[in-house]
Amino acid sequence: MGKIVVVGSANIDYVFRVRRCPEAGETVHGLGWSVHPGGKGANQAVAAAKLGGRVVFVAKVGLDAQTEAMLESYVQAGIHADTILRTQAQPTGAAAIWVDEVGQNRIVVVGGANGELTADEVRRTTDNFADAQIALFQHETPAETVESAILGSPPSVRVILNPAPARTVPDAVLERLWLITPNESEAQALTGIAPDSEAACSEAAEWFLRRGVRNVAITLGERGCWIQGQGKPGLLLPAPKVDPVDTTAAGDAFNGALAVFLAEGRSLEEAARWANRAGALSTTRPGAQPSLPTRAELEAYAREPA
Repeated sequence: MGKIVVVGSANIDYVFRVRRCPEAGETVHGLGWSVHPGGKGANQAVAAAKLGGRVVFVAKVGLDAQTEAMLESYVQAGIHADTILRTQAQPTGAAAIWVDEVGQNRIVVVGGANGELTADEVRRTTDNFADAQIALFQHETPAETVESAILGSPPSVRVILNPAPARTVPDAVLERLWLITPNESEAQALTGIAPDSEAACSEAAEWFLRRGVRNVAITLGERGCWIQGQGKPGLLLPAPKVDPVDTTAAGDAFNGALAVFLAEGRSLEEAARWANRAGALSTTRPGAQPSLPTRAELEAYAREPA
């Protein structure tokens, strides 16, 4: 198993379960609420670690009372967390998440300490990249930090960017990516093409490939994912059918699993098939990190009849 370095956000998630999300100016009665560790970076790091990945997580958090429990949860998941920095300037990032009866969510994120993670701080962790096989990034930390870290990563590292939330990615960064993993809305925001058919998925993937990205995996929710590489035809990989409870961390489960199976030496197609299963399985349980499957759970799920 090659080492996986995840650079990204760490949040505290406040999850509210509702029958339906409120309209503007409306108050609705909730069905319950809970607090969990979250953030796309942390979710993806935990997803990879629970699947057996050798994970180093680079992030920044505040000094809040709940942060200690959050950091302990990373250690329990098997993450090397010495590279998580602390700041007094901002509280740990937070997210308010509404989840309705069909498992769909609405999320508001306040970045807090995530916005304090600097390019210099990531650069000082370059020893962690030296023997890494995979480096995984998202867009919940400052653009300068993400772009600098990607461009400064060793050529031997396969860089994966999950461009969530969507924001402009410079061509120089795109040229450095081994893989980009947008969801449907992110792919449309970046390319101007809605991936609502196989032809449109291929067109959106080609937009990235023409700009130097080596491989593309567009996640399509319950439809699965579309993968396409330089000089190769695209392929739609269907997702397993499930009854979703909470879709909050499905994309993070997918990205973490993808990193693990690629680090094991699997092909992109095989890794994406496993990532589809991980994403689907995560939607059958509530919460972000609590929903992420272990390796044993994922392998048992894969053996179940379709």
